[in-house]
Amino acid sequence: MNSNPLAQFSQRMAALTLLLIASMLIFNAAFWVFPILGANDGLGAGFSLSGVMLSQLAVKIETLSWWQILGAIFISSVPLIALASGLNHLRRLFQGYARAEYFSSNAAVHLGKVGHGVIIWVVSSFICTPLLSILVTSHAPPGQRLLTISFTSADFVALFLAGCIAVIARILLRASEVESENQTFV
Repeated sequence: MNSNPLAQFSQRMAALTLLLIASMLIFNAAFWVFPILGANDGLGAGFSLSGVMLSQLAVKIETLSWWQILGAIFISSVPLIALASGLNHLRRLFQGYARAEYFSSNAAVHLGKVGHGVIIWVVSSFICTPLLSILVTSHAPPGQRLLTISFTSADFVALFLAGCIAVIARILLRASEVESENQTFV
């Protein structure tokens, strides 16, 4: 076991990130399968696109057919899978930090993929929201079916931060190249 506090913290963060990845995918599916969790008549919980559809559109899961529930789980999981990919690179970055790989090209690549994962998450959420709203309101009578489009200030912030992360990753990659060049002269 490494006695370096930063290495130990990085190992804990890697484990926590893995737990977050698994939890968000499980919770997303659970909100569609177990109506008691939902925001309308249940415990008031909500998560990602599932929470938006179940609370804002007042969709009753009990009225959905099995194929609509499976479709909803699939569509609402697409953005989360993109985010999970980015978070997995964050986990791998923490694992590298635990091995004292701070300014490596590997760390820069993982950091860059964290930013790209967040960008894909926001874009895929924007694309999946209308698809999900059409799917979950397709059982409603004519005139009550909805097409929802959503792009919030939180999405702008996420895109801005993802862009910043991508720029920092490129700077880190350049720094690792310069450091590598300096090592050849020593």
